[in-house]
Amino acid sequence: MPIIVVVVAFQALLFREWPDGGLSIAIGLLIVAIGVALFLQGLELSIFPVGKRLANQFARRGSMPLLMAFGFAIGFSAVVAEPALIAVAEQAYEISEGRIDALTLRLIVATSVGLVMALGVLRVILGHPIHWYMIVGYILVVAVTFFAPEEIVGLAYDSGGVTTNIVTVPLIAALGIGLASSIRGRNPLIDGFGLIAFASIFPIVTVMSYAILMERVAHWRERQS
Repeated sequence: MPIIVVVVAFQALLFREWPDGGLSIAIGLLIVAIGVALFLQGLELSIFPVGKRLANQFARRGSMPLLMAFGFAIGFSAVVAEPALIAVAEQAYEISEGRIDALTLRLIVATSVGLVMALGVLRVILGHPIHWYMIVGYILVVAVTFFAPEEIVGLAYDSGGVTTNIVTVPLIAALGIGLASSIRGRNPLIDGFGLIAFASIFPIVTVMSYAILMERVAHWRERQS
């Protein structure tokens, strides 16, 4: 609703005109507002409690590989279906004229988030301070940026941002909080949060690393031909 108010206010006060197809735009905005409200309510009633319950059940079994596999599955499945990532991937495909494959980009980002979720689960189990992981992550982002192709850097940074969106955040937060609540000696406020930050950093590194690899492969093929 605040977004609708801002759009209408700028259109009416700044541009002093209503765009063509104003009625269909208004209906579309209303549908979006209702859809988002229903979606958020559904997350609160289903996804968040289910995520916490599953994390609790896996933690009680005490199997670290099983917990890490569950973390990977949650991270991958949540991100690969993320509407924001799908939109960015499609835009990248169109703008690059097919050089950047949309499905490949989605799978790379989803796989990186899955691996990071497994690492985050391990961190919660071991009780390691989150700041060391974050420092390493940011150092990697800065370092890889210097070697990545210039045209891919912005896309990589956006790929990290869209992974923490309306679908992904509730699932990842539920996983971290539920897991920290189930392990003796862990504080949900200290150990339960931070997985979302992981999900936003490491896809940046993965996408840029993939671009660097593809660039090197292309140069190697040129030299061979």
